[in-house]
Amino acid sequence: MHEYEQMISRQKKWMFYYLAILALGTALTSYHSIFNGLLLGSAVSFYNLWLLQRKMKKLGEAIVNNKKIFSLGTLVRFGSIAVSVLIALEFEQYFHFIAVIIGLMTMYVVIMVDGLLFLTRD
Repeated sequence: MHEYEQMISRQKKWMFYYLAILALGTALTSYHSIFNGLLLGSAVSFYNLWLLQRKMKKLGEAIVNNKKIFSLGTLVRFGSIAVSVLIALEFEQYFHFIAVIIGLMTMYVVIMVDGLLFLTRD
């Protein structure tokens, strides 16, 4: 369980750093709509990562304690994605739509990069 907690911590740290870089990109460059889109998508992606990690921890505890778990995790994650896409469509002048879609995928990139780095260290 200790390795799982370390993995969660690493992935959150990577996402925070990435969000900070995007915030700097929004503030310091002239590509505001692209960086705002990436920031919106990545923020929702970070929220979805947090939800996924929390649900996985509860699932692990339920298995250890031989209990059942009921969850609407996928529905909530899809709902947050739908809301971010609707925000991007409604406020086109502030958010680049393709950048939002790319930002939504950052959670999976962080998980894969973290996994690859962890495997190469061992």
